[in-house]
Amino acid sequence: MIDVEIDNRAGFCFGVVYAIAKAEENLKLEKKLYCLGDIVHNNEEVKRLEKLGLTTIDHEKLKELKNEKILIRAHGEPPETYKIALENNLILIDASCPVVLKLQNRIKLGFDKAKAEDGQLVIFGKKGHAEVNGLVGQTQNNALIITSIDEIDKIDFSRNIYLYSQTTKNLDDFKKLVEEIKKRIEGTDIKFIANDTICRQVSNREQDIRQFCSEKDVIIFVSGKKSSNGKVLYETCKSQNPNCYMISEISEINKSWFENVKTVGISGATSTPLWLMQNVKSFIENL
Repeated sequence: MIDVEIDNRAGFCFGVVYAIAKAEENLKLEKKLYCLGDIVHNNEEVKRLEKLGLTTIDHEKLKELKNEKILIRAHGEPPETYKIALENNLILIDASCPVVLKLQNRIKLGFDKAKAEDGQLVIFGKKGHAEVNGLVGQTQNNALIITSIDEIDKIDFSRNIYLYSQTTKNLDDFKKLVEEIKKRIEGTDIKFIANDTICRQVSNREQDIRQFCSEKDVIIFVSGKKSSNGKVLYETCKSQNPNCYMISEISEINKSWFENVKTVGISGATSTPLWLMQNVKSFIENL
């Protein structure tokens, strides 16, 4: 008999919980709701909500809609989206994560300061990611995006630097970037303001997951393929336990993973629903 345990710290962060609750609340009343982009980076959860009446649209479709209700997901949106909504008489149900909204405001203020002194605003984040698009929108699309420390040479080290981070980036990577920038401007009069804007509910998961993974023979990490947070946490799992496998649905499970295995741990991203991890647990127990 294999002992299977779900990581009790895995699953939705409060921002995702809030967005899904808002969607379910509205779907109970009207059975129809549009969501701008995937409500969460997990196909199984998206399919569940689609059955309740949620329709996922992109920004091009948004421009065509009139007099409809649109859900803004936890990632947040740039000012342009709100402008379109006003022009098309769209009712927005804004489920932007409070942490993201606060960051958007900080970036807007930071950009105004940087612009006033001919400085630059740098965002440590994934280019094209929904949250980052919303953040860059606060700067009239003038922010510089750095995906990793390998892209540090994109920064103009002759100008003042205001650094911010996407909320779900790796904290250690952010610290390394900050140290490298400090080295580059050492001995100059360049002003460098580093703003640690990483969500602690996400970053603290990495330490917790290391402990959980080290205690199991095999780890099944459940995450949507599009989840940036999922990719980061999976790499953390893999570094602690080489017998770690990432799946997005039960059909991807390989029975050979559990040969001569006594303990299995199940964990997931902040966008992974608990019900999906519970289904994975039942499937493994019934092998």
